[in-house]
Amino acid sequence: MKALVFENPGSADVLHLHEAADPVPSSGELLVAVSAAGLNFADIYRRQGRYPLAGTSPYIAGYEGAGRVIAVGENVTGWKTGDRVGFADVPLAHASHIRVPVDHAIRLPEWLSETDAAAVLLQGLTADYLLHDVLPLRAGMHVAVLAAAGGVGRLLLQMLKHQGIHTFAVASNQEKQKACLELRADAAANYDTWPERVRLWQSAGCDVVFDSVGTTLTQSLDSLKDGGRVVLFGMSGGALAEFDPSRLQLSSHGILGADLWTYLTSAEERQRRADRLFALIKEGSVVLPPVTQFALSSGADAHRLLETRSFSGKIVLVP
Repeated sequence: MKALVFENPGSADVLHLHEAADPVPSSGELLVAVSAAGLNFADIYRRQGRYPLAGTSPYIAGYEGAGRVIAVGENVTGWKTGDRVGFADVPLAHASHIRVPVDHAIRLPEWLSETDAAAVLLQGLTADYLLHDVLPLRAGMHVAVLAAAGGVGRLLLQMLKHQGIHTFAVASNQEKQKACLELRADAAANYDTWPERVRLWQSAGCDVVFDSVGTTLTQSLDSLKDGGRVVLFGMSGGALAEFDPSRLQLSSHGILGADLWTYLTSAEERQRRADRLFALIKEGSVVLPPVTQFALSSGADAHRLLETRSFSGKIVLVP
């Protein structure tokens, strides 16, 4: 087995290729030859030492990918050698082989490539639960999406539009804002002006703001209509800004925390939600992000590109 590893947290320079014995599936597990694995900001944060790490040194990042089953552990039914499989929440994915608990295995449709599955599963399932589970969303609502040109944001924009919801995209530069408008966002703005621009777009304010940045929380609250809600599902900008909780009462505002792992609770839930995502992709209601591939041996370069935050699309690592 080959894996992209690091011994100690640091810059992308700490990453290197490592060879080890192939893993053996335990009871209830599949051994998967990885065709492609997604690279996400969480992997950057783990390498930097900001997130907890699975296993022991040398550490392997990655949670999302797809490939083919090459061995089946005991007490596994419904899967066989050669089956195509995707996964969104299995650690140690940046490797040529991975053990996938059968409860975490997602069956892929024939028309979806393993590379595309690796590029969309984690972010697509995140957008799916935000749309369906956190709070009631109805056609005609006005919703803002922060980091709208990012992996989750661009998928969420499309899913909201499919439900007949009006969308306002917040992105850091004009190129990213243009990309959001091409995905049929109604309006777009940068982080400096967006609360004011929201009021020009919808004078009463937003019904909901999806905020994955965190440091923007006060701005998100300022952009709500009376009775509106902020859905906080990430803190990519760092620690939350301080605010006086009593302000929530004055306009009947609310803040809802949201996390994907609350909802991916069984094999049935993973497959049901993935199939809902796959259906939107197949019918053309959701367009896959542009994919940039790096060889696993060039993983450090992939990390550097994602860290610039100028990249738009999805990076996958190919063993």
